[in-house]
Amino acid sequence: MGKSNPPALIKRLQLKEFTQPDIIQTKYPMFLCHGFGALGSLMKPSPLHDPAMLMREHGVIAFAPNVVPYASIETRAKNWVRLINKVCDDHGFEKVNVLAHSMGGLDMRYALTHLGIADKVASLTTLATPHRGTFLADLILKTPEIITEKLSGLVDWFGDNVYPSEKSQVLSSVEQLCRSYIQEKFNPNTPDVEGFPYFSYSAAVGKGTDFSLNPVFMFQNNQIFAKEEANDSFVSVKSAQWGEHLGTVPLSHMHQINVQVSKEFKPIYNDFWVEVLKMLREKGF
Repeated sequence: MGKSNPPALIKRLQLKEFTQPDIIQTKYPMFLCHGFGALGSLMKPSPLHDPAMLMREHGVIAFAPNVVPYASIETRAKNWVRLINKVCDDHGFEKVNVLAHSMGGLDMRYALTHLGIADKVASLTTLATPHRGTFLADLILKTPEIITEKLSGLVDWFGDNVYPSEKSQVLSSVEQLCRSYIQEKFNPNTPDVEGFPYFSYSAAVGKGTDFSLNPVFMFQNNQIFAKEEANDSFVSVKSAQWGEHLGTVPLSHMHQINVQVSKEFKPIYNDFWVEVLKMLREKGF
């Protein structure tokens, strides 16, 4: 007589032999570079703290430090270089894998090309980085000057208080995220390091996709879509592709860093960051 199937409740209570997260052994530790802004840091120690802790749960050494949230690419890049050197020196690491979110990817491209950090970085993976700029920056700079001056002053004040060791310059950041600046100045003057591995992920939700978006971000999502098509409400899929493009993630720009992630998107968030680790392991990094 065969075994009868247990009731659903009992089945859910069945014990698994191994219940802890899988160990994912990458060759090099992970160093995470955050993007523009400090709103994520109001809810956690750093914008990419949660992805770093998720990586640690899977046995990967991961760091997600803070740098000045509102400053030029050049200024932020110098800070990332300083911190990468510190992490490597303090812990005896030969190299680190860098995962950069949004503007952080531009910072690191600049650092690799111009600041001589390529010998300490095994690979660069960018997520939703505006490699060709973003129409959102263009849109912000079209705001009447009297409004941008008042808002930039307020944001700079905020940045100076949350990160007092470096002067915030929000307008410098926004100007460098414009499509014309990135495509006509930054990219031509920041060629890839020859032979260095560049990987990228894009993201898309809202208009043109089957994935929902917080209504707060629908206006900018629609505006970017009209100029650049599918996007995550900050950066388009087309702009985020650089080097070897590994796919498009159905997560909003804020969901990518675990801000206001609903039950619908939590598994996608978790699976994405685990996928990045597995990808690097498979590629020998």
